[in-house]
Amino acid sequence: MELPKRKSQRLKGYDYSHNNAYFITICAQNRCNLFGEITDATITINKAGEMVSERLLNISNAPGVTIDKYVIMPNHIHMIVRISDNGTTQGSFPTVSELVQRFKTITTKLYVDGVKDGSYAPFDKKIWQKSFYDHVIRNEDDYLRIWQYIDENPIKWTEDEYYCDNG
Repeated sequence: MELPKRKSQRLKGYDYSHNNAYFITICAQNRCNLFGEITDATITINKAGEMVSERLLNISNAPGVTIDKYVIMPNHIHMIVRISDNGTTQGSFPTVSELVQRFKTITTKLYVDGVKDGSYAPFDKKIWQKSFYDHVIRNEDDYLRIWQYIDENPIKWTEDEYYCDNG
């Protein structure tokens, strides 16, 4: 039996290592609330959420990569990642997919270690969903709209498409 092929969500023909800003959303597997909770429109991240936050900020250690804005929600993350060569021509820059894959790999390993030592809640087989959502930010209005969306995400949690009240 042949399984259906997963449709790529990437922009066809676009080089995701180009100088640009990208809006990225990464979801926890089965939308499990692994990283904290929201009460009265305020996000409180737990130890696992703190680890994820630390690892997100470490993405900026890659040459030419910065995280302009992010929010860790109970079961997903939104971020604006900027890739910039800063006028240099040395070396190649990571693609958005490579950055996300590295992030998922290291956070999964650290999460597994945290489960083993009792610091983090157990999970079912995977921490992260297979893929991720990305959007190439095309202009300043797009950037500002996304920035506002990230800011307001905790306030609108129960209306969020990723909302799942699974404790």
